[in-house]
Amino acid sequence: MQSTPATVPDIIVSGFHALSEPLRVRVLQLLKNREICVCDLCDVLDVSQSKLSFHLKTLKEANLVCARQEGRWIYYSLNKYQFELLQQYLADFSKCSSILPASCCEE
Repeated sequence: MQSTPATVPDIIVSGFHALSEPLRVRVLQLLKNREICVCDLCDVLDVSQSKLSFHLKTLKEANLVCARQEGRWIYYSLNKYQFELLQQYLADFSKCSSILPASCCEE
């Protein structure tokens, strides 16, 4: 995934934005091994459903989580494909050879 700063896909940017909030990272940690109902997430995280809904919306927009409705309950799980994209994006940085010094600016 070669890209210049001007061509970084929005889904990569929104993924890292979503990961920048501690509560959202805690949600993702809980979803690591299984899907969880919103009500259970609220209980474990000790947050209101309205506050959690805001953060889940951000995670969904970043394509980091999937939601499915069963009756009146909504269950969330990780979208592992999006994490693989973010991981691949970061891996490209480790492939960089030596960093070249900046060229002199002309005044």
